[in-house]
Amino acid sequence: MKKLFTLLFALSIYHFTFSTDNCTAQWVQMGGLTGGSVKCFAVSGTNLFTGTASGGVFLSTNSGLNWTAVNNGITNGHISALAVSGTNIFAGTTTYSYPPTQGGVFLSTNNGTSWTAVDNGIAGQTIYALAVLGTNIFAGTYSGGVFRSTNNGSSWTAANNGLSGNWFSSFAVSGTNIYTGSKGNGVFLSTNNGTSWTAVNTGLTYKSINALAVSGTNIFAGTSYNGVYLSTNNGASWTAINSGLSNLSINSLAVSGANIFAGTWGGVFLSTNNGTGWSAVNNGLSSLVVSTLSVSGTNLFAGTQAEPAAGGVFLSTNNGTNWTEANNGLTCQFIGSLAVSGINIFAGSSGSGVSFSANNGTNWTEVNNGLTNRQVNSLVVSGTNIFSGTEGGGVYISGNNGTNWTAVNSGLGDLNVWSFAVSGANLFAGTYGGVFLSTNNGTSWTAAGLSELLPSGFAVSGTNIFAGVNGYTTGNGVYLSTNNGASWTAVNNGLTNLNILSLAFSGSNLFAGTYDGVFLSTNNGTSWTAAGLSGSYINSFAISGINIFAGTWDGIFLSTNNGANWVNKNQGLNFPMYMSSLLIVNNYIFAGTSGSSVWRRMLSDITGLENINSEIPSSYSLSQNYPNPFNPSTVIRFQLSVAGNASLKVFDMLGREVQTLVNESLKPGTYQATFNAINYPSGVYFYRLTTNSFSETRRMTLLK
Repeated sequence: MKKLFTLLFALSIYHFTFSTDNCTAQWVQMGGLTGGSVKCFAVSGTNLFTGTASGGVFLSTNSGLNWTAVNNGITNGHISALAVSGTNIFAGTTTYSYPPTQGGVFLSTNNGTSWTAVDNGIAGQTIYALAVLGTNIFAGTYSGGVFRSTNNGSSWTAANNGLSGNWFSSFAVSGTNIYTGSKGNGVFLSTNNGTSWTAVNTGLTYKSINALAVSGTNIFAGTSYNGVYLSTNNGASWTAINSGLSNLSINSLAVSGANIFAGTWGGVFLSTNNGTGWSAVNNGLSSLVVSTLSVSGTNLFAGTQAEPAAGGVFLSTNNGTNWTEANNGLTCQFIGSLAVSGINIFAGSSGSGVSFSANNGTNWTEVNNGLTNRQVNSLVVSGTNIFSGTEGGGVYISGNNGTNWTAVNSGLGDLNVWSFAVSGANLFAGTYGGVFLSTNNGTSWTAAGLSELLPSGFAVSGTNIFAGVNGYTTGNGVYLSTNNGASWTAVNNGLTNLNILSLAFSGSNLFAGTYDGVFLSTNNGTSWTAAGLSGSYINSFAISGINIFAGTWDGIFLSTNNGANWVNKNQGLNFPMYMSSLLIVNNYIFAGTSGSSVWRRMLSDITGLENINSEIPSSYSLSQNYPNPFNPSTVIRFQLSVAGNASLKVFDMLGREVQTLVNESLKPGTYQATFNAINYPSGVYFYRLTTNSFSETRRMTLLK
């Protein structure tokens, strides 16, 4: 009987699957990195909602003093339109190729606590505008014209009778009249709830309409490049009203009493006389790209874009005379780079410059003194110096953890800096104009090859410098220099996609992230083979022992076998996110996103390994697992007295390897690894710790 049980047990282990992921472990968004690109507003009682470029919907219940992300159920974070109908909140989204998202409409009936897709008949459409007229909900789309729902979004039908063109970006309601503005075909009016439309464009000499607003009997139309037009007769005729309007690219319009506000690419303008004259009202407005405006009582809100300056929400309580930031909790920044120096973690954003955290991302502080260009594309640490690469401003250096920055651009032929690499005392910068080299901490630069190419990433191994090129040229791919950039050689054999976004080494393995998945070279680029994630943009890598993390256009993936298999590690992320940068430090993995700031997760949640004490033990040791017996997971602690490679493996009763928990080079200290056997049968297992000079095996029991 005992032999039969042993045989059955031995056979059964071939028929289970094993999951190393802790289903309760999730990513958490880090606060403090506030601001971003704001696209739209909606007011419902005392609730103010804002939709962001790729961070979803945020809610403020205290006039913008604090914001909270409200994205449960939203699968597309690109929010382009919001509207309120009674207790219903509608959010319109846009279709993007990266991350791959489908446009449509979402509905919340509980102030954003949860959302449901309501896109029957409108699924896949990019929604640029939403409006409410009685029981009718209207949606203006990019390619399908205008859609209407009479049942709170349960179904949508095209309402295009009389419309010309397909792209409708704005609405305005005046009594029983509804106006829609098109991109290229002017303004249309419907007096019968969208059953039919009539063009009302007399005098409208420029017909690309971005915004519409109503003030009494006056209708205002904001155009893409020709300022504001006014109609006093329901659109029968229009007159240009641009006196004092120094920027004619109108993104938004808002009305507050007798005041008309225009949000432009050059800030906010105010007219107190129905557009006869305009004056700029931008004091305190750090970003002048104003995407949207909204009035709530006596408060005026401006939603701004994060490029080229710090974006987010700004509040004025005195009709635009002064503005203050209202970004607390609005975590929708574009984080293009992460770096670590000592206990400090630095984040570079597109618009808000550099921020740092000394407590693993819990709190962040902007450190931009002297950083006159805040579109930060890249960060790198070399010794005690931190370098910041900007778009249009070149390279900045800080020797005091970002407290002060100084531009160091002498000899730098192109000021659009996208990537850095450090090799000994050499600092390489990848720009639109190729590679530049500094041997004196940026005091001076010299051209170092790949002229007129765009090196988007570097990897260094000994004296080998690899540059990945991505751009609109025929010279894309991976290049190798063995002489500090004096010459470069293309090493692309086997690379079926030459648009290189990222490079990283794991031991002697070189990984390349492309527009079409991961590629692996085991011979310094002499040849390449596909290594998974085909069809994904691979923006970044992070390496920890055998764990290879890839930041992609739809989240984070992990491989523990050099790309042979990848596992999705997006638990807790609200929707697919474009991961632009990754960093592993202090037992955490940090992810910088394009539009949703920084997210953090314990590395041990994913890999099962945690450094719990960095003090150097007097000897090696392997502790008994706890608890034991266990169900379904147990913790194994071990100590290393000398740095070096350590292997911790689990075996079954027949001596077959079940799983490798650890296989990497570790510093001296005390570690713990988690073995989760949720999909394993009951029985006796063994675990063995092996280093260059130590080996010990212990027994543990799984009881279910």
